[in-house]
Amino acid sequence: MNSQLSLPNNSLRLINHFEPGDVGGIIALHGKHYYEEFGFGLGFEKYVARTFAEFVSQFQEGKDQVWIAKAGEDIKGCIALVHRDAQTAQLRYFITRPDYRGRGLGKQLFQLCMDHICMRGYSRAYLWTSANLTTAAGLYRKAGFQKTEERHSSSFGVAMVEQKYIWEATRR
Repeated sequence: MNSQLSLPNNSLRLINHFEPGDVGGIIALHGKHYYEEFGFGLGFEKYVARTFAEFVSQFQEGKDQVWIAKAGEDIKGCIALVHRDAQTAQLRYFITRPDYRGRGLGKQLFQLCMDHICMRGYSRAYLWTSANLTTAAGLYRKAGFQKTEERHSSSFGVAMVEQKYIWEATRR
């Protein structure tokens, strides 16, 4: 699917497939953003590189999905849905570039993902995030996700609180 996202003064292209350079671009976007904004070390970028490579290589059409927003060839945001079993999916790799925050891109990507979860009949979805991502957490809660777990970690070179959120179709 190729379509246009409508954001003020911008024309973004939305794709559901990978084009040359996208895999590395998404990994780099995560590594750079989380280092600059939160001080995450190289271990985080390695983690994203490993898990994103697994996602791409094990991608199952119809079960997994990716949404990539681009201005020209420049990735401005993305979100992915990874199937875990017939009823459960995991939201991953949700990010928007700082210059596109506050313009509705993240909300639109997240809504596309939630619409897909419902359309595919998943009864449960979950995600892991960091407590300092408060704007994203607001989106999750508004969509019916509930925080079910917290744990302190220094996995990526900084002290942080990891949080797990779960959405269930019956709670909606």
